[in-house]
Amino acid sequence: MPVHVSRPDVGTLVFRLFNRPVHPELVSVCAEATVGHELWSARLALCHAGHMISFRYPHGLLCEVATSAETPLPKAGQILSRRLKGQRNDSIEDTAGLLYHVSYQVEKVEPEIFLHLHEELQIDALKAQVAHQFPQAGRLAPAPLSLIQTDIQPLGLVVHSFHTFPDNCAVVKTQSLFELQRPT
Repeated sequence: MPVHVSRPDVGTLVFRLFNRPVHPELVSVCAEATVGHELWSARLALCHAGHMISFRYPHGLLCEVATSAETPLPKAGQILSRRLKGQRNDSIEDTAGLLYHVSYQVEKVEPEIFLHLHEELQIDALKAQVAHQFPQAGRLAPAPLSLIQTDIQPLGLVVHSFHTFPDNCAVVKTQSLFELQRPT
């Protein structure tokens, strides 16, 4: 098993969704924040390879995890599992009145463009709900960075996450929408 100093290879990433909580120790939380509104609450956590978002609402919970395929996550309660590569959209509507939409993208770019994107994300990290800069893997490469920005609504939450992978000149972007449906 390879040992990663700060980040795994971007090609090993997976995106998973659960209808139950995932124990935070499974994803090595580096930074976290909690947000909420009258009808819901969410725990936003950054981990070694990505993030974990736990969204609690009156009739249930959804837990989104972006991490390395090597991370031992439970199979129980898993309702979505995808490799994180290219660009993809998924949607789920549960019977408890929650719409969930996610869009994720792995963007590999030239080194000069990566450095520019990384600098922009460092500025964005200053205003982010939660951000973490990991140790540098090499003397010349920028330190990997993860951040989560949120848009809080009375009936839901929009989450934008960004994770840089300097060794791969890649940025992983996700946008997740958790939206409670109005009672009829």
